[in-house]
Parts: sequence; structure tokens; C-alpha cells
Amino acid sequence: MRRVRPGTASCGGAGGAGGPSSRAVGEERALTSVAAGDRYEEPADLPRLWHITLSVSGAEAPLAEVRRGLEQLAHDHPFLLTSRYAGDHAEIRYWEEARDLHDAAAVALRLWGEHRQTAKLPPWEIVGLEVIDRETYHQRVAEGYGPPPASPVGVHPF
Repeated sequence: MRRVRPGTASCGGAGGAGGPSSRAVGEERALTSVAAGDRYEEPADLPRLWHITLSVSGAEAPLAEVRRGLEQLAHDHPFLLTSRYAGDHAEIRYWEEARDLHDAAAVALRLWGEHRQTAKLPPWEIVGLEVIDRETYHQRVAEGYGPPPASPVGVHPF
């Protein structure tokens, strides 16, 4: 799956993690004309942006090691927005581009385990996952009850 930063345009088709595209290599996307007054609707199989919040927890680990591991994860996975941590838990927030919620959740659930060795992350387990689409994320923020925008970006203690 291809990842993009929020607000950037997606180009080309994506058929999932290493999957085939809906077009042959080199084949152009057909242009669609829309009559005046008609509404254009995106094809349902195009990737969308999903806001991911992944919570992990486990045995107490030295704060310096947790921070260093999360910083390495952010370096290895440059689309992480922010991470918050304590000695026994952490929360990671980022945007994922995926065809649907199932694909976005599958990628999110593999993130910690796939990077545990290379980033030297604590052997914690995933204890929470929230996946919401971009529209829902912005609606929650606008109404004041969603997660605050990831600012400042980076790795921070709780």
C-alpha cells in the first residue's frame, strides 16, 4: 500500500499491498466528462486516507529506550504524525492510504510487530486501534470532540 501525507494528491491506482492495479502498465486512465449540473463521484475502489491511532502497552521499559525506539520507528515509517509514550505504554498516530477500512486496519495491526526488531521497540502488545476516515476525523476536530490535531509532530512523553 502506498502512503501519502494528508492533503497531497494521490496519483495512479493501487491494488493493495503489492497487488495488481486495475489498469495495465502504461495504460492511461480514461477521462470522464460530467454534464453541467451532474455530480462527479469518485470510483469506489480508489484509495482513501484513514487516520490511525495505535495503542500499545506492556511491561515497564526505560523511557530513553522507548523514546529512541519510537524515534527510529518514525524514521523508518516517515508518515507517523506523532507518538506519545510512557514507560509502559505508547500511542502512535498517523495517516494511512488504503482502499477500505479493512486494509488500513490490517496495515496498522502489522506496524508494531514488523518494526519491533529494526526499531528496537519494547515487546509490548497492541491494546487499542482506531481507524477513521478523513471526513470523520475532520468532523470530530471541528466539533471539538475528536483527537486534537497532531501538533507538535514528533515523539513526546504523555
